[in-house]
Amino acid sequence: MKTQKGFTLIELMIVVAIIAILAAIAIPQYQDYITKSQFSESQTIADGLKTPIVEYYNQAGQCPANGTGGVSAAGSYAGKYVQSVTTVAGPAPCIITVAFKSTTGSISAPLRTKTVTFKGVDNGGTFSWVCDPGSASGIPNKYKPNVCNNNP
Repeated sequence: MKTQKGFTLIELMIVVAIIAILAAIAIPQYQDYITKSQFSESQTIADGLKTPIVEYYNQAGQCPANGTGGVSAAGSYAGKYVQSVTTVAGPAPCIITVAFKSTTGSISAPLRTKTVTFKGVDNGGTFSWVCDPGSASGIPNKYKPNVCNNNP
């Protein structure tokens, strides 16, 4: 009697079906993870601007615009996913607006061409910063960190 070695067609089809089910679950989760990590670049760049803005505010009594008070021009803060960062001159709240790139392929579609705003408020000697949830209204909540979803 001859013994056969290998897998039957049904066994191979079961393995392919299991892999397809795992891929159907994993790929969307991975895409969400990528979009969240790309969004985090906006927070990192804004964090680098907070100190010079607060220092300028403490000295001049108002928020600096791009190109003044230790804040460089808007395009100089570009990152891998961030196109530019702008600041608004005037009294508090100090506003940092981060614009994401629009290039297809370099950034996730939910973030493409969107902006997010960070507001700094003088609390009488201390400065507190919040991610303005309304500013990122075009970005679904599942991609934003909780700090950008829960602030008033």
